[in-house]
Amino acid sequence: MTAFTIATFNVKNLIGPDQEFYRFEQYTPEEYAWKQDWLADQLVTMDADIVGFQEVFEEEPLLEMIKEADARGLASNAASQPGRGKAYRKKVIFRKLAYEPYSEADLAFAPNIADGPPGQRRPGLAILSRRGFAEAPEVVQVLDPPLRIPFSELGGGDAGHFTVTRLSRPILKARVPVGKRLITVFNCHLKSKMGEFIRPEGAPFAREIDLLRYDSAGRMLGFLRAGLRRMAEAWMLRKLVLEELDKGRPVIVLGDLNDGDSAVATEIITGEAPFINYAWMDRHDATAENERYSAEEARQIRESVERVRLQSAERLFVRKSSRDTIYTTAYGGVYESFDQILLSRHFHPDYDKRIGEMEYFSAFNDHLTDGAHPEAPYNKLVSDHGQVMAHIRLRD
Repeated sequence: MTAFTIATFNVKNLIGPDQEFYRFEQYTPEEYAWKQDWLADQLVTMDADIVGFQEVFEEEPLLEMIKEADARGLASNAASQPGRGKAYRKKVIFRKLAYEPYSEADLAFAPNIADGPPGQRRPGLAILSRRGFAEAPEVVQVLDPPLRIPFSELGGGDAGHFTVTRLSRPILKARVPVGKRLITVFNCHLKSKMGEFIRPEGAPFAREIDLLRYDSAGRMLGFLRAGLRRMAEAWMLRKLVLEELDKGRPVIVLGDLNDGDSAVATEIITGEAPFINYAWMDRHDATAENERYSAEEARQIRESVERVRLQSAERLFVRKSSRDTIYTTAYGGVYESFDQILLSRHFHPDYDKRIGEMEYFSAFNDHLTDGAHPEAPYNKLVSDHGQVMAHIRLRD
């Protein structure tokens, strides 16, 4: 059997020193060195075979971080791994402690097409794979044709539409060979919950960001826009996932969804949960009372829903564990899981045709503070997200 690990890692604004990424925000050389130090340590601790990174502005700092992680991991191996002359060198514990360098791994980086000048930068994302890639990874950000979402009035009639011409950040798709299998991996970073405000022509800024003239209604409208965009991006990702599932391909989705695991945007990506029994429901084409779906039709409907549904690795882990608290973000005392690993049913333990299943799930969140903690400024240099990793074993 073939085992592998897969993780998601929001590195929070990874860019070189003395470069203004957002307005008035940049790292001094010392801050950059500190950030690289922490990121490299975290990558060594995770030691994942496949990693999806978010919030990467440029490829070079990411390569530097991976190189530093390898240097530390190999130094650890030299100190902790028994030499060939030691009879106990084959003990499982030493295999578990050994770090595998990324020197032969493949890295796919997807810059953001909306990246701008200093102070107006926009981050991309990347996938690092010790297993390589079976084909050139694909990047999806510009939508051609645009996504047009029509609305209708509740009483009937046209209510206009919402159009999306590009995603706020790219979606990166890679086909990764693992053992005898090919697995489609998607890395994503959906639109944040930060309000989306419109700056009038000729104005220096949108009026909603002037907190001295606080406009609650206007700010909530900005959050509405952000939510619509995030859900539209979730649907685009769902469409890409369905294309793979319809080809019979196993799928894993990684990334920062910027929403909880029960939020609408997340449910759009995973697909709806099936009812236990559809036989009690009125038929969609019923012409009389008590016209229900047959038992066979109910099985067909349930199979149609289950076939294309993704499962949260976190929830699968909690299902078989006494651990009930996993979080990847913390702010103002609110702890949530924005960073997810979603698995197609090819990895579900209840599916009789599964190709493998998750054995364990790791969360790396000890560094998180809730924004009110005295050490919260430390978050500037680390990540404001926890990292999660699934340990998966495939059937031969």
